[in-house]
Amino acid sequence: MPESQSVAIHQFPCLSDNFGVLLHDLVTKTTIAIDVPDAAPYLSELQAAGWTLTHILITHHHWDHVDGLQDLKAATGAVVYGPKLSKDKIKGLDHLVDDGDELEIGPWTIECIGTPGHTLDQISFFFPQLNVAHTGDTMFAMGCGRVFEGDLPMMWASLDKLAKRLPSDTEVYCGHEYTQSNARFALTVDPNNEALKTRAADVERLRSEGRPTLPTTMAQELATNPFLRAADPAIQTHLGMEGQSPAAVFAEIRTRKDKG
Repeated sequence: MPESQSVAIHQFPCLSDNFGVLLHDLVTKTTIAIDVPDAAPYLSELQAAGWTLTHILITHHHWDHVDGLQDLKAATGAVVYGPKLSKDKIKGLDHLVDDGDELEIGPWTIECIGTPGHTLDQISFFFPQLNVAHTGDTMFAMGCGRVFEGDLPMMWASLDKLAKRLPSDTEVYCGHEYTQSNARFALTVDPNNEALKTRAADVERLRSEGRPTLPTTMAQELATNPFLRAADPAIQTHLGMEGQSPAAVFAEIRTRKDKG
């Protein structure tokens, strides 16, 4: 459980491959949950830590991010913030958020960044004072979400937005432990990337030990995530797409991942 002065951040597994995340301020006792795949692990972690949940942030409407929301809210009385575009899809939202909104919760300012593509309602949350972000199912470690509701240009624009918006040392949490399979795929489109080779080996070791591969950092993703690196000449050459637009290269990479 990493701590930085007055904040503790706790990540823990939910369902088969989801993560729950709790942020707790040691001074004000503000405690924020991000997404609720299942209420039971949250209640267990809160009890073990001795924290009282005060707020919940929801990134998007998919069931594996909201299935435990109503039970967790009922058990804790936490105030819930979620995407405006899903006001009729997610039960239990108290406040609606959209791209560009800023929230003031406890000691923190939280920037709401619209990152549609995986879903149209997807919101990523950035805590600039903590240099921490949660990207839901938009950006994973060495990967990105499958495009269900948006289109490929929209998803590329969202990833490019995160790459330009978040400082390189931002600590990034996301919705799923997909890193091992993402790393193996990344090597098929960026095989000569030495940083990627090293990271992929580290991921294999962590997973063999049953350890999580998250959080990541934007610096790691910019160096090794092929979905952010569509403008990289080495990737373009490997794909036979020299000089093509990053959006087109991204589309090819995502299509290959979908078929794999």
